[in-house]
Amino acid sequence: MTLSPARVPATGVRRLTATLYGYSFLDDFVLLYPVYALLFADTGLSLWQISSLFALWSLTGVLLEVPSGAWADAVSRRLLLWLGPLLTAVGFALWVLMPSYWAFAVGFVLWGAGGALGSGALEALVYEELDRLGAADRYARVMGRAQAVRLVATVMAVGLAGPAFALGGYAVVGAASVLAALLTAATATRFPEHRTAAATERGNWSRTLRSGLAAARGDRSLRGALLLVPAVGAVYGALDEYTPLLVRETGVPDTLVPYLIMLLWAGATVGSLLAGRAETLGANGLAAVLAGAALALAVGAAAGTPAGLGLVALAFGGFQLATVLADARLQHRLRDSERATLTSVAGLGTELATVAVYGGYAVLGGAAAHGTVFALFAVPYLVTAVLLTRAAGSTARP
Repeated sequence: MTLSPARVPATGVRRLTATLYGYSFLDDFVLLYPVYALLFADTGLSLWQISSLFALWSLTGVLLEVPSGAWADAVSRRLLLWLGPLLTAVGFALWVLMPSYWAFAVGFVLWGAGGALGSGALEALVYEELDRLGAADRYARVMGRAQAVRLVATVMAVGLAGPAFALGGYAVVGAASVLAALLTAATATRFPEHRTAAATERGNWSRTLRSGLAAARGDRSLRGALLLVPAVGAVYGALDEYTPLLVRETGVPDTLVPYLIMLLWAGATVGSLLAGRAETLGANGLAAVLAGAALALAVGAAAGTPAGLGLVALAFGGFQLATVLADARLQHRLRDSERATLTSVAGLGTELATVAVYGGYAVLGGAAAHGTVFALFAVPYLVTAVLLTRAAGSTARP
């Protein structure tokens, strides 16, 4: 039987999205997440050594983010998407088989490199395949659902880590994490990729990088889209690491802290799922989302009560929605030949801004309550909302 032209794109979209959702779930289904700091401490590492490992992890991502994006524009993106999880699997195996400071350090470098290989390559592959199928307008919806799947996978991994650890300690938790990484690599091989030979044989990655940066310098709209990604994602992403301290400060017993954190994750998940409906929002609409989320964050965090966390969850949903929409705005402005490169440039901006937020939080947190610090970090979002509104106004004027 011959498929009708209308059904062929639908079949292609289903294959792409099914692979993407499976890849996203397995990539974040890491049972080591909630216990790897305990593994380091139980191995005898000092707090300074543990902190240096986290710094090494971040530094690896920062150094490799943009070069790996340029590489993804010069070679097969699917290749990088299955190679990255393999590096991560090797790193996790080293942690469990040879627990020591240097094994942990090598593992973090491999994990950071694996993440950098996928950053930019995944967004570029998904957008281009959707565009080929005439479904580029679904990008925000598809990526929003993928982010929701990642959040669900993280919650499930946290929930299963306890029973797995009780069953066999770090060996079982580590083996499950290695298996998840290997399955992620296997799933990546199922991604469709229809790039032309010219697209993958244009030259070396350094020339691709120079071309992408030149395009950003020459296009004001593109520069704005690049800057919007870190402006929206960095603060929210950094604050997420401090949510247990915010929740505990409301006075709830420690036994309830994980459940209230799950409430915040639920808010972010809903925000991801709303991305498809909100994709038609213009700059003013996105500014309204950011302003509303910022106000909810400020009021909810400053309240210092468990009820106020409901507003924080609402804010996280708005920030997550804005993060997906900012990525979609960027993808719509990129050329295929530079898509992964400039997506990685935006990712680098997010990484650097996140580190700056960590530093700012450390300074402010030494003199104020966590609720106050969270409320203060609503200000950058209000500023971003104002700038978006002004940019929309200047564009509307002839």
